[in-house]
Amino acid sequence: MGESSSSSPDTSATAKSGPGPSPGPRDGGGGGDGGPLSHIQTHAKQVWKFRLRPDDDDEPEDWWFASTAIPLLAATIGPLANVLSIAALVVPWRADYDPNYPGQDAYSIGFSDPRWCVSLNALSLVCGLGGNLFLLFNFTRRVRYIIALPMTIILWYFATFILMAITISMNRFVPPHPTTQVYSQGFWHAIIAACLYLLCSMLLMVNMVGYMLGHYTRHFDLTDEQRNLILQTMVFFVWLAGGGGIFARLCGWTYTDALYFCDVTVLTVGFGDFTGNTDAARGFVFPYSVGGIIFLGLMVSSISNFAGELSRDKFIRNHVERKRVKTITRSDTASIELAKRELQARRFIAGNDASRPNISEHFDGRERQITFDLDGGPGSNPEKPGKVGSTRHGFKALRRVRGRQKKPRLLYLREEKDRFTAMRQIQLSTSKFKRYYALTMSVIAFGLLWCVGAAVFWQAERSQQDLNYFQALYFCYVSLLTIGYGDFAPKSNVGKPFFIVWSLIAVPTMTILVSDMGSTVIASYKRATSDFADFTVLPKAGIWRAYLNSHPRLLNWLQSKADQQKARRDEKRRLQEGFPTGPEEEELDRPPPTLEQLADEDVEDEHEMAHKLALAIRRTANDLKTDVRRRYTYEEWVEYTRLIRFSRMTAEELEEDEVEEGLIEWDWIGSDSPMMATQTECEWVLDRLCESLGRYMRRQVPEHVKVRRKSIRAEKSLDLRRRASLGA
Repeated sequence: MGESSSSSPDTSATAKSGPGPSPGPRDGGGGGDGGPLSHIQTHAKQVWKFRLRPDDDDEPEDWWFASTAIPLLAATIGPLANVLSIAALVVPWRADYDPNYPGQDAYSIGFSDPRWCVSLNALSLVCGLGGNLFLLFNFTRRVRYIIALPMTIILWYFATFILMAITISMNRFVPPHPTTQVYSQGFWHAIIAACLYLLCSMLLMVNMVGYMLGHYTRHFDLTDEQRNLILQTMVFFVWLAGGGGIFARLCGWTYTDALYFCDVTVLTVGFGDFTGNTDAARGFVFPYSVGGIIFLGLMVSSISNFAGELSRDKFIRNHVERKRVKTITRSDTASIELAKRELQARRFIAGNDASRPNISEHFDGRERQITFDLDGGPGSNPEKPGKVGSTRHGFKALRRVRGRQKKPRLLYLREEKDRFTAMRQIQLSTSKFKRYYALTMSVIAFGLLWCVGAAVFWQAERSQQDLNYFQALYFCYVSLLTIGYGDFAPKSNVGKPFFIVWSLIAVPTMTILVSDMGSTVIASYKRATSDFADFTVLPKAGIWRAYLNSHPRLLNWLQSKADQQKARRDEKRRLQEGFPTGPEEEELDRPPPTLEQLADEDVEDEHEMAHKLALAIRRTANDLKTDVRRRYTYEEWVEYTRLIRFSRMTAEELEEDEVEEGLIEWDWIGSDSPMMATQTECEWVLDRLCESLGRYMRRQVPEHVKVRRKSIRAEKSLDLRRRASLGA
């Protein structure tokens, strides 16, 4: 149980330390000079300006996007680049136009490339596959990070530069004849593959820079969902590439055309420009399409979950933190101001004319706020370490100002229930913000994919189909929705390779968009339809009462009107019967008890509280089994708080047992609020109840056992000191 005082030279008041809770085992602390992190013994290796952290380093990690998202993006894009590189190798890069169809890419016939082009192309494919293999070894920890990641980056850079070199050389030394020849799909596959290799290499360089600067450790800490994403991506692209080879053999197509056919088949677009022309090909469509759709669905599901984690774990939590800090900043630290004014009043009464204050001066709580120095001041004791950038220490100081015995009066948040309600409102507004933020991002991604894709197809297909931009927009729209009328389809040698990459990006984008619409627009429509039916064609019993309960202002207004009428009738009756007017004594308004008053009540029978504690643990465990996340009401929190705090240990007991007491004090809008925890409310309450049960059981240990344990610990400590002195 650490105590500290936090101060800042610019604060309007000074906060004194008081009893505070022990942070949980995973709590973090601030950083900076003089902060708690400066007291942590680390084993990071300093090399010039780089700070290399070992695997067992337990310091807080940041740069989450660079440490987790970038490797997963590279693991998703890398196999696609390998497939395109295979297509670039097995297909000639130049083709002759068919004399019967001059200028038509679809009827062009490829001819062999120079040997140096094929050899270097094969070398680039080997480099690309090798880089992907080292990345996989990095994920599985078969090869050390400091070896595997640089090898992946170097090999992918080699693949990029080789493909760039041979495409530039081809265009410079042996280009196709401008009127009778054209670059084939293989050439454009090589260009797109080079771009993807370059993108992955640059992303992984950002990941390595973050590690060398000490932002995270050198291993990828992946969840099961993220591991599944890597595996499913590889399986899907192997399925796509293998299907292209089989259909090319069965139908007599080029590999690039067969790959395009597999893409539109698995994505269920089906333009109809390519169909199986043999019974064997038609028969193979049955198992291939089913397997491809299953693999695609698994991959898209994993990508959607990963995108949800990306926004939920970082952006949404940052949004909650900003809202919470904004709320707590608006709350007035009136206790400090009141204490200062009381001191001035006592000096005035004592006749201290030199410091005589104007106690009738108006006090505006809006203009007086207090801030707390997160780094601590002179003489302050360091708190337990926490996460870098956390405001935990500042809010601990604010909580200690409130104290355990006597709570200050706040200008805006006067009762614990107000603070509870404020934090619950933050939760609700954040939940709504999360849904509509995700929908907005999905709509923006869809719009960019639609409009930018249409611009590319407009330029690529203009020479082949005389396509204008509106027609390109129409084509992209029916492709994104997998309608695929077939009136427009890519026919140029550059359009088909681009369509493969564009469509594979479009499918997860559309899936995420539909999912986000389901939780926002569609859900609102369903609720509106159901509510309309409840009030009209299918009236629901008790619907009006439920409507009033959901609109407390209207309900309170109606109740106040009814109470006024009842009061007038009662007053008239009293006058007729000779009773005095006015409210009876028991009808006078009494302030409701706060959470702290209810939780700190003296309990006569401790064993009865232990019995209630066991029942509460069982009840909370049952809440964990339900599919819907349970959110407890204020009254339920009152009972749980009483059960958590009744076993509170004294300072002497803590010193004797040498154990952590656990979290028993918190501020509803503080950084240690149960609603700010990464756990659900059920999990958080269950942990605290179990801690309370553990404290209660330790208190039941007989005194002679405690004395014996204390003597054993003293003997062990003496023995350790003796060994240390002998070693020295």
